[in-house]
Amino acid sequence: MSVNVNRSVSDQFYRYKMPRLIAKVEGKGNGIKTVIVNMVDVAKALNRPPTYPTKFFGCELGAQTQFDSKNDRYIVNGSHEANKLQDMLDGFIRKFVLCPECDNPETDLHVNPKKQTIGNSCKACGYRGMLDTRHKLCTFILKNPPESTEGGSASVKKEKEKKNRKKDKENGSGSEAGNQENFDAPNPVDGDDDDEDWAEETTEEAQRRRMEEISDHAKNLTLSEDLEKPLEERVNLFYNFVKHKKETKTIDGADKEILAEAERLDVKAMGPLILSELLFNENIRDQIKKYKRHFLRFCLSNKKAQKYLLGGFECVVKLHQNQLLSRVPIILKDLYDADLLEEDVIFAWAEKVSKKYVSKELAKEIHAKAAPFVKWLKEAEEESEGSEEEEEEEEDDDENVEVVYSSSARELKVETVKPDKPEKEEDDIDIDAI
Repeated sequence: MSVNVNRSVSDQFYRYKMPRLIAKVEGKGNGIKTVIVNMVDVAKALNRPPTYPTKFFGCELGAQTQFDSKNDRYIVNGSHEANKLQDMLDGFIRKFVLCPECDNPETDLHVNPKKQTIGNSCKACGYRGMLDTRHKLCTFILKNPPESTEGGSASVKKEKEKKNRKKDKENGSGSEAGNQENFDAPNPVDGDDDDEDWAEETTEEAQRRRMEEISDHAKNLTLSEDLEKPLEERVNLFYNFVKHKKETKTIDGADKEILAEAERLDVKAMGPLILSELLFNENIRDQIKKYKRHFLRFCLSNKKAQKYLLGGFECVVKLHQNQLLSRVPIILKDLYDADLLEEDVIFAWAEKVSKKYVSKELAKEIHAKAAPFVKWLKEAEEESEGSEEEEEEEEDDDENVEVVYSSSARELKVETVKPDKPEKEEDDIDIDAI
């Protein structure tokens, strides 16, 4: 999951992205430590060495840090949550990554260990300035300058060039050969290049194809952004998605798409509540049959989703109270017969009157109307339990049936063997007979 480098920018199409920090706590007691699993990827997105943000965490937390660049392990001693480190990383980005002028992260650090200065230049707006070196991390940066700094690399190049010149002078004509090797011969120009058309296709099909590519790319960018939004916003996104399907009359065959969108936004359990609001009205009995497949994708073996379905049912009754209040038990039976509600969920709902979706007075009326159906459901369950007990007794009786083989008969003869009754003990004496 990616986040904006500058998290104060809420634009979902902000092009500067970085992976969200992943922290893993290892060890126990005094040896406990936090390993930042993806520090290399985060540092690459910030164009900084991974040791810099890790050391920054150590400075801010007052903890020791360990670097193992070969195995890409960057460790901060102690137990620290990923969210806490992510917030701390924002401080590092503000001080050592973002440009002071344009707030873009396209900056490079220029370290001069001799003068003990750290310069900062921005490729976006051309800003050039000096960093405040009072932070503890600056001493670490001065001792460990980045490899890609222009000042450091330029000085190293100059020294190498001087050495090469000395060697060339000692070798005589080696310099000319070396210079010739450094220059690549130009590639031959083909005469056919003039005939190539470098213009962009302007046909309708090409334009449509490019727009599809852009929209697909935009969808991928918003995948991770939507999950970071609050629950209320995600529910509204799902509501608008289903509403659009209904308005465009494509909802009948869109049950899989609707489920996928709910899972993407992590609102699957609340799906039946939204579907009830958009798909049910006073003709709810016919609509249960019509959209049974849509609701089954959410409610099948999902008791939490079934509870939200009952909440949506209460909301529909509230909107069409005159037509539906008297038909509550019939509608509940339709939902039960369609396998959208289980007995346990119905019994739990009937036990407690809630004012979560409707007023308490209306909720009491709905529960009162539903009472005959709930009673019937309990009796049906008790009858099924009784029939199971009778079947068990019949199985016990079958154990007393014996198959007897007779040599004179051609068929098997079945006889019922009565269990032997225990004989009365002769020691029992009737006192009155004495």
